[in-house]
Amino acid sequence: MQKPILIVVSLTLAAALAWMLLFWQPQNNNHTSIPLQAAPQGGDFSFDSYRGEVSLKDFRGSVVLLYFGYTWCPDICPTNLSMISAILDEFPAAERARVQPIFISVDPARDSVQRLKEYVEYFHPSLLGLTGDAATIAEVAEQYGAAYQIHAKSGDDNYVVDHTADTYLIGTDGKLAKTLPHGTDLEDLMAAVRELL
Repeated sequence: MQKPILIVVSLTLAAALAWMLLFWQPQNNNHTSIPLQAAPQGGDFSFDSYRGEVSLKDFRGSVVLLYFGYTWCPDICPTNLSMISAILDEFPAAERARVQPIFISVDPARDSVQRLKEYVEYFHPSLLGLTGDAATIAEVAEQYGAAYQIHAKSGDDNYVVDHTADTYLIGTDGKLAKTLPHGTDLEDLMAAVRELL
């Protein structure tokens, strides 16, 4: 069991390094994770994707891993998405088919559906990137207790967004089952998903 975990961790680190080389654009501002604003309640949502409108209810019967972030994120998002990718690759095909990872952008001004598609599929082909208008994103983030703050823009698109870095696990019934903090290790993440399958 140790050897496969070491291989997965090595591949995850390699993917993160490759992402940094291809996508990362260093910013002068500090980027931090914001703690949960309130106890997460969960709830349904509908957003745009490259496939058209997508709703949480479309994934009844699957476990959903929900993460809020943005494609220009310098460190926290790539780390979490790499971990999600690593556990997906560890699951047998039958289990993987019942797990849907979703990335909701909190930066709709820069994250188009096409950019989201390219970004999330870099980490894993089953990841789905969603966006919408600022009001809807704020409403859904509040449902899940997530917080984000766009730093003052300096007249260009070079800004960072501090955001909650937790991963929300939604059960096959569409209800929020668990919130896992940033830094949850690979085995605990896998166990939490398997518990809901």
